[in-house]
Amino acid sequence: MSSAIPLWTWLATAGTLLIVMAYEALQWLPGRHTPDTLSRAAHAKLRAEWLHALSTQPGSEILAVQTIRNSLMSSTLTASTAALGLMGTATLIGAPLLNASLNHLPSAPFAFTPRLMLELALMGTLFAALACSTMAVRYYNHCSFIGSLPVGSAERARWQDTGVTYLRRAGVLYSWGLRGLLMVAPLVAGIAHPLAGPVAALVLVAVLVGFDRFAQF
Repeated sequence: MSSAIPLWTWLATAGTLLIVMAYEALQWLPGRHTPDTLSRAAHAKLRAEWLHALSTQPGSEILAVQTIRNSLMSSTLTASTAALGLMGTATLIGAPLLNASLNHLPSAPFAFTPRLMLELALMGTLFAALACSTMAVRYYNHCSFIGSLPVGSAERARWQDTGVTYLRRAGVLYSWGLRGLLMVAPLVAGIAHPLAGPVAALVLVAVLVGFDRFAQF
């Protein structure tokens, strides 16, 4: 029963979740006040300027489509990975219930445990990564049509701002999908052993700090 679970197990599980959540919350402040110091904001600006630059170069339509297609394939790969992980996690969580049902055995009483909390968080993280990556594919797909419009045409000028907006959204969503896959690591570590979760979360945060800081050289 959950009442017999040691307190340190609950604390370790909570620490695993709170460390990563606190880091992401702290990223919100520099993201609003000094966005140029964050990689995600700087890269969003880069993508917007890239599309503006290509829109002044006749004959760049093929280059634009090829580049956007590469990004689309990266998002597709992330979405596929998240989908496979989500299906695998759902299978592992539901395996005991399915086995009891198939063998006509009485199922164990429901108990909300630290392990179950991490498993649900893992499923939620994988689903969020899948949703973000899938939406990134959608926006990149629209951007490929806009990028293929002839430079200098009225249609290209009319859809230019929309293309920039979609390209920004696609990049941000892809970034969140990729981060979701990285956040799987401390959750899996916590499922393996409660004390391994906070350690893995701290290691992940240390890695993300280096990735998230942007310095203009």
